[in-house]
Amino acid sequence: MAQAAPTSGGMRRSGRTPDVFSSRMHARARVAIPVVTGLIYGYWAAANRRMGGPITGWNLLFGFLTALVFAVVLFAVLTIAPRLRRELHAVVWTAFIGIAFGFLYSQSGDSILRSVAMALAVAAVTFLVMFYRFYTHEDAAGHRIR
Repeated sequence: MAQAAPTSGGMRRSGRTPDVFSSRMHARARVAIPVVTGLIYGYWAAANRRMGGPITGWNLLFGFLTALVFAVVLFAVLTIAPRLRRELHAVVWTAFIGIAFGFLYSQSGDSILRSVAMALAVAAVTFLVMFYRFYTHEDAAGHRIR
């Protein structure tokens, strides 16, 4: 039975990239990434809605509520989607990205039909990219293979 050759220090390499962050940093990032991304999204939605007009209290409230909803849904997607099979994993990301883009586009004041068409186009591209990524990096049960 062949054994893997030890590397310097007597440790075996598993073929994966080394993790440079501690588990504590990963735990913080799991919360910080949805919060920061949500704040950016909320600001973007509020800016689209105001269309270059003055910043009002209602506009700030809209931005913060949008950021809160986006961050909570993103946190849920990041938590639940990796546990799904690769096809459903891709569909969850497709729905999230498509709906998020459609909502942002609808805030620009364009017609609802155009917003839906643009969201469907973005969702279709997202599905192709995500399905390819998950199909090439996961087995049929959804476990990473690389």
